[in-house]
Amino acid sequence: MSGAPAIAALDWGTTRLRAWLLDASGKVLAERRSDDGLITAREKGFAKVLEGHLAAMGAPQALPVIICGMAGSRQGWLEAPYVGVPAPIGAILRGAARIESERRDVRIVPGLAQRLADAPDVMRGEETQLAGAGLPANGRHLVCMPGTHSKWVVVEDGAVAGFGTWPTGELFSVLSAHSILKQSLGEHPAPVAADNPFFRQWCEQALGEGGDVISKLFAIRAAGLLQDLKSEDAAACLSGLLIGGEIASATRRYGFSETPVVLIASGALANLYGAVLDLAGLPFRTVDADEAVRAGLIEAACENGMIGGAA
Repeated sequence: MSGAPAIAALDWGTTRLRAWLLDASGKVLAERRSDDGLITAREKGFAKVLEGHLAAMGAPQALPVIICGMAGSRQGWLEAPYVGVPAPIGAILRGAARIESERRDVRIVPGLAQRLADAPDVMRGEETQLAGAGLPANGRHLVCMPGTHSKWVVVEDGAVAGFGTWPTGELFSVLSAHSILKQSLGEHPAPVAADNPFFRQWCEQALGEGGDVISKLFAIRAAGLLQDLKSEDAAACLSGLLIGGEIASATRRYGFSETPVVLIASGALANLYGAVLDLAGLPFRTVDADEAVRAGLIEAACENGMIGGAA
């Protein structure tokens, strides 16, 4: 290690866990990625899983730990109560719940709840990415965070004003594995590239029709029967249709932003969503999702007095 660790930071999801040892500036000193998500940790024990990963990274015995994600859900290690929106991002982070049974200082960042009667919604983990995305303190900003359950968030003058969830990734998984489209995509759907012409064509269809996705789904199966659509291109069609539909729907709900959409993503998702935002005529800037969550966890540690910063 090139420096002294100041904090262990974890993004603890339903199926995956990412852990880092960070110095006070947020520099990565060690890293672990595993399938020890909430589902596995509930069986093994959260404390046991945590300590195993900390030991593997060489973490000191008294090193504090800051966690975001599903470990703070009702089914997780300790429920970190939701913070209702609207809420300033700093105030959200300061509400981290402490695991009192642990000898080391372990805290979990709370999620967000939107308690509107006609648009109830929740998130866990994405609030920390927002904190680390480098959003300007002033003005209105629209943020897109792709994933299994994509989040679109409106941030106004440093506070989360509202958000919505589009379960795009989950829909792709369910439709490709448990619907008639399985016969078109095959047992293991092929990875989709942003420059695939079928992906772009079906994105444009969804965008042009304002996000009408349901009426187009069976056409993928029909194209396989009538036009010899290959399985890898069928996967591109479905991905394009769903992502295009998401972006068309989100744009209809939140309108065009005066500032570029902030796309918090990495890898293939960053490429796919960037391509569709381009097709939609929406300017955007990309923030790496891993860097954002680490920066947000460092800020949460500061806000809770775990390392230098706010007490």
